Amino acid sequence: QILEALNKGEIPSTGSLVEIFNKAILERCLKVYKEKLEGLRLPVPVEKLQQIHEVANGEAKLLFDKQHFGKHHAVQSILKLEDEITKVYKNFLLANEYQSSKLCEARFSECEDQMDHLQVLKLPSMAKFNAGFFYCNRTFVMECVGPAKERYDHRMSKMLLKSRALFIKEYNNKLFNWLVTFALVMVVLGRFVIKFFLLEIAAWVMFIFLETYTRMFWSAESLYYNPAWHIIVSSWETIVYSPLLDLDRWAIPIALLLLFWLFYWRCFARRKRGSRSVLPLYKNSHKNSSRPRSD
Repeated sequence: QILEALNKGEIPSTGSLVEIFNKAILERCLKVYKEKLEGLRLPVPVEKLQQIHEVANGEAKLLFDKQHFGKHHAVQSILKLEDEITKVYKNFLLANEYQSSKLCEARFSECEDQMDHLQVLKLPSMAKFNAGFFYCNRTFVMECVGPAKERYDHRMSKMLLKSRALFIKEYNNKLFNWLVTFALVMVVLGRFVIKFFLLEIAAWVMFIFLETYTRMFWSAESLYYNPAWHIIVSSWETIVYSPLLDLDRWAIPIALLLLFWLFYWRCFARRKRGSRSVLPLYKNSHKNSSRPRSD
């Protein structure tokens, strides 16, 4: 009966007892390995995950060597431990790749949206585009980590170069149109609102230069290689964007304040102070003349 029970496994043998003890030790070792890897905040670079895996694997095996029972059964248990560790490590590799792809995709989408926003600036500014370009690239390089980084680096570089080329292509055309509009607005202000003769003359000179140059040389593109255009661009960039003032963001509030000031100055301030002005204003010589008219 004892032999029959032993054959059926109803009575524990020495080998089965050793396996039970080693199984509990194996579970503790595997728990130590998991806790070591779970301490990581995914995603991480593959090299760092490999390094932590090797350290945790060494600690788990060292713990097993100190606590295992039996020699023959310990070999089987250590092989089983290695298999379990390999399965856990593969799961962490997959999780790390998923989190890396998720993070890099989010940063890539943010940069793509930012580049699209810079393409449609109300006041085009190369300085602002470059600032956004470098900030986006720096943020992506710092925050996109893990196995998906190399794949997204290629996509990011391609997208940034495409956005930069498109912006440069449209930049000069937008700036030319803005300068023509600005010249016309200054003509109207100098003629009818401020009545400042020199301002009107300067605005007419600027408008005639822009329009005449493009007519003489057939296209506006020929103007972009002129040294005078480079001076205009430098002045425009200085006015439109700086670390202290982003005129593209504050253009509307500033324009409203200027309009309010002009309205107040035109309607109230001049009445209080009289019509005297240090500016060369338009005057009607017939109405303001005190000399008596002859027949």
